[in-house]
Amino acid sequence: MDHLPGPSGVPLLGNLGIKSHRFHQQLESWAREFGPIYRMRLADRRIIVTSRRSDIAQILHDRPDQWRRSQRLASVIDEASAAGVFSAEGEEWRRQRKLVMHALTPEVINRFHPTLSAMTARLQRRWRAQAEAGQPQRLLRDLKAFALDVTIGMAMGQDQDMLEHEDNPLQRDIEFLFTQIARRLVAPIPYWRTFKLAVDRDADAAGARIHAAVDGFIADARARMAANPVLYDKPGNLLEAMLVAADMPGSGFDERMVHANAINMVFAGEDTTANTIAWLLYLLAQAPHAAARLAQEADAAPGLEHMPYLDACVQEAMRLKPVAPILGSQAVQDVALDGVQVPAGVVVFMLLRHAFALQVPLDDGAEFRPERWLEPAMKERLDDPGRKMVPFGGGPRFCPGRYLAMCEIRMVVSMLARSFTIELLPGAPPVEEVFSFTMTPSALPLLLRPRAL
Repeated sequence: MDHLPGPSGVPLLGNLGIKSHRFHQQLESWAREFGPIYRMRLADRRIIVTSRRSDIAQILHDRPDQWRRSQRLASVIDEASAAGVFSAEGEEWRRQRKLVMHALTPEVINRFHPTLSAMTARLQRRWRAQAEAGQPQRLLRDLKAFALDVTIGMAMGQDQDMLEHEDNPLQRDIEFLFTQIARRLVAPIPYWRTFKLAVDRDADAAGARIHAAVDGFIADARARMAANPVLYDKPGNLLEAMLVAADMPGSGFDERMVHANAINMVFAGEDTTANTIAWLLYLLAQAPHAAARLAQEADAAPGLEHMPYLDACVQEAMRLKPVAPILGSQAVQDVALDGVQVPAGVVVFMLLRHAFALQVPLDDGAEFRPERWLEPAMKERLDDPGRKMVPFGGGPRFCPGRYLAMCEIRMVVSMLARSFTIELLPGAPPVEEVFSFTMTPSALPLLLRPRAL
């Protein structure tokens, strides 16, 4: 790896100085300058950055035995007392993964469908009432509140209705904590373990409030199960299933894992789905022809199962604005990536968005054109076992919430297409990509107007 090209750095510090909220863009910029695989250094941490499809496929396939979450990321997550399935490794990961996957199967999600539909209708009513009253709509905030309501409803069996109860600090605390995780990941040293700035004390306070909220969810679940012992045999949600496992002798699952995975679910459900929908709405607002075609399909479709153009819009949004443009893994032992020797302990950043652009070069790649996903030639280029675009990761550690996320996205976007037109606010500045653990829009300056049906 020492023979790879890469950006020059300064003594001791290496390539420090990257702004955390622009981290992904800097790595992609260097990839365009130095090629599909290069090296960099953050203080004493040697790092490889790759956009080669073969490298990405190998790493995703060989997790978790050959590759693990980076120790820096795992430690930052652990410090938030969220050391659940996301950061677990080895046999502990396998135990937790099996339980989480069992609670997020398509069959379980389909049973949750009526609740998801009701929550989507609640979102529609809120936006329509605001539009008819001439009130400004806070779409990004509302989407994140909706996604959090869905996750807590699905995983915890509760309806918090954060959409209407804006005084609940949980959403705000999660969003703030995400930004601090991103900042700490690129910090030269973990200074916060020795002394804390004001922002670190604020992060601790936000974390404490999140923990208290999750403690309340667990206490409520325990009370439900005590009142209805049938739930021990047939738990109704992920939290109840985890509590059953924790109470079972020899399960290898304990109360600490229950708490950590409950926090994992809250974190994972709030940001990724909401940001995917937000980016799609922003792109549709700039492409009126695509928005009009989507509305026509939504009006005519008997259900979500028959909306190919909606699926094409989602795919195109995830191509241009993936919420996870980069993914990091750390080598467990010495390994070779297509001729490059990677020592154990080295972190490899995979540039997923840039890799797709290299693998499937498009003359109009900067344009939002969902039709491309319906064209036979394009479908043939994408239809391969290697899966060139991996918005939910891949291999054994692919996102367990993928099916729930896609159900949320399709239901909300189809509702929007049927009920509203989407317009850019006049004079609004361009929306920027902000990296805060996931890639979020800096703002969502859109206006929804009720459609006259």
